[in-house]
Amino acid sequence: MDALEIKKELGQKGAQLIQSGMIVGLGTGSTAECFIHSLIHRVKTEKLSIQAVASSEHSAELARAGGVPVMDLNEAPHVDITVDGADEIDPQKRLIKGAGGALLREKILASASRSMVVLADESKLVSHLGKTKLPIEILSYGAAATRRHIEALGYKGSWRLGLFSEIRPTFRLPQQTENLFVTDNGHLIFDLTFSHPLQNPEQLHSELIQIPGVLETGFFFHLAKTILIGHSNGQIKQLS
Repeated sequence: MDALEIKKELGQKGAQLIQSGMIVGLGTGSTAECFIHSLIHRVKTEKLSIQAVASSEHSAELARAGGVPVMDLNEAPHVDITVDGADEIDPQKRLIKGAGGALLREKILASASRSMVVLADESKLVSHLGKTKLPIEILSYGAAATRRHIEALGYKGSWRLGLFSEIRPTFRLPQQTENLFVTDNGHLIFDLTFSHPLQNPEQLHSELIQIPGVLETGFFFHLAKTILIGHSNGQIKQLS
């Protein structure tokens, strides 16, 4: 099975966990999209009665277009389950998320949920976090100063560009010649890269989150109750 087929299988598996009457949190990203499509199919074919809360405008629009009612998180009395993807997963079930550009909303939604289910293919399993990149959501006001603060601590990275962003910034940063990616809340994403695996992700998160202007990091600690891993042979296994 190729990567897309695995994601579709994971999406179907995730959708099977949903029961009528639930308020369902919708993640953001390609795997979350496969889950939403499978959820829509169940709503249409099985008359599944649910409500959803989305972590991004894109996920909300996708769900609404398929006939799934979407409410604001402020209106939800609770969230029974949130289903989302992940960019990296280590043996301690610590995650890096944010490739879809909605990490702050995703973390708020996951923290507000009674249960979080993560769907990912086997390529997302790593021995140590930091193999690819760590997204950081940053306030646009003073973003250049926030970046200098991050780099003064010895970390390197780059602004995420807005190839897929539906919101265009009304400002430019020094030496910035291309459009920046802007989140649904009007924030920027700074992607940190590392020359070696991370030995203490919690310490790095603590260090970064104290910087004025840093709103959230892509580290997700102790939030995923269930992690389902899709394999190229078609099997889906729960990470123990």
